[in-house]
Amino acid sequence: MSSASGSARRRMLRGARFALHLITVVLVVVTTARAGIEGELLPVLLAAAVYLAWYGAGAGFAHKRASVWWMLGLLAIWAGMLALSAEFVWLAFPLLLLAGHVLRLPWSLAFMVVVLAASIVAPMLHPGGVPPGTLLAHLIGPLVGGGFAFAVSLGYDAMLRDAAERERLIDSMLRAQREAERLHDELAASQREAGATRERTRLARDLHDTIAQELSTIVMLARLGPAIPSAGAGAEVPAAGADADPAAPAVGARPDRTAQIEQLAQHSLTELRRIVAALAPADLDESALAAALARMLDALRDETGVTGTLQVDPELPALSTPVEVALLRVAQSALANVRQHARAQTVQVALTAGGGSVRLRLEDDGVGFDQAVRPSDASYGLAAMRSRLREGGGELTVRSAPGTGTTIEATLPLGGGAGSSIGPGAVGGAGEIPGAASGTDESGGAE
Repeated sequence: MSSASGSARRRMLRGARFALHLITVVLVVVTTARAGIEGELLPVLLAAAVYLAWYGAGAGFAHKRASVWWMLGLLAIWAGMLALSAEFVWLAFPLLLLAGHVLRLPWSLAFMVVVLAASIVAPMLHPGGVPPGTLLAHLIGPLVGGGFAFAVSLGYDAMLRDAAERERLIDSMLRAQREAERLHDELAASQREAGATRERTRLARDLHDTIAQELSTIVMLARLGPAIPSAGAGAEVPAAGADADPAAPAVGARPDRTAQIEQLAQHSLTELRRIVAALAPADLDESALAAALARMLDALRDETGVTGTLQVDPELPALSTPVEVALLRVAQSALANVRQHARAQTVQVALTAGGGSVRLRLEDDGVGFDQAVRPSDASYGLAAMRSRLREGGGELTVRSAPGTGTTIEATLPLGGGAGSSIGPGAVGGAGEIPGAASGTDESGGAE
């Protein structure tokens, strides 16, 4: 924008200068020819040559303070030309065009007064310069023409100053915008780094306080020596018979710590799943929610033969990562139920937005179920979905009946924060593996 404005300003300035130079040269040639016809040609030609040489030198090299002396030199040369011939009075017009642009007030105003006075007086000093009866016209003509030329030069100079000031302001605004963008990028990078640091700290703390501690306990239990001392060589080994106590450990045997190790390992697995589930799912790493849902339906068709269709609202706005995560987990759990229980032939998935919320609707043509009498594993999967949506201010609606299929609709506000963490309804308690009751993937694809 600044470069375009500056280029336009330079083109306008070059055009105005060319027009002024052309006017000056044409008037010098015309007035010199007329003055040469009426008087001696050689002095007139020399005066015109000196004027054009001084004008050309100043137009190319005069700047700032030198331009004032250049204008005074032009005025002096022009006064000498007026002494030779009154025809040179026409050069007052380009002089006044230059005055308002080169000189500053009040010097340009004084220059104009001198030029107009010379334009009026010089013809009167030459014999036959002012015909009888034309005195009024002789006075009004220079005043009107000279005043107009001077006003044009002042307007042109004001326009150039405004253009230069506008260009300066635009450059200043662009510099400020670039600086703001740089500061914004630095702030965003700092916030990302701070967020990454906090997340690494949280993960390190969670892993240390749960997985690392329980793995240390498992290692300690595995290394413990036998809790029951071994009997001597002469000790009597109880015979295995009807009277033998099956619960009593054999002499010299190590205590069976398998149950303790298994319980700790299962609890560690649950905690690890909780930590992993708090992160963004891999399905959303490289594509949007719609693409992830399409891949899930493709996998369902390839594995079970259930045909899936996906409809996405073309006006769907960009969703935040927590909202996408929550809806993806709900879809995973619902499709796991279709895979395991529904015995459906088709499933329809629709993703729409409206009224400040986003809706995910899954409908199958399976056997359905009685909502009043649900098996415990399906009940747990639905409870997990409701808990996840409730954390983000959303809700879950389930419609089903035996033989009519099942419809699940998840609703979340567009600005919801669901899915950013896993609540208690999304994973099992201590020592419980999510979805272990049925062996399905109803916990959101964790298994």
